[in-house]
Amino acid sequence: MKFKMVHENYNVADLDRSLAFYEKALGLTEKRRINGEGFIIAYVGNAESDFELELTFVKDHPQNYDLGECEFHLAFRTADFEAAHKLHEEMGCICFENPEMGIYFITDPDGYWLEIVPER
Repeated sequence: MKFKMVHENYNVADLDRSLAFYEKALGLTEKRRINGEGFIIAYVGNAESDFELELTFVKDHPQNYDLGECEFHLAFRTADFEAAHKLHEEMGCICFENPEMGIYFITDPDGYWLEIVPER
């Protein structure tokens, strides 16, 4: 039996802010949307992969989402690591760098960690 990964969900406090961040930081654009009663789900992605990130906004969610110790992350590979690092530095979203491994992490507006790795 085979399984194909299709999406990962992140719950977000401000959908417009998150959509703007993911487009600027990672080139992900909205592919489709579900407007439900009290919630909106926006799927973002790009032409590099058919994998999508599902951003879920719950209208009346009473507090910030508890991400625990952020011991999980989604990774992105880029051919232009230096340009990506420069952009993320300018955006002020780099939260951790590991020069020994040649990687770094950024955080989205809700505190989710995203790993940036160079093509090798």
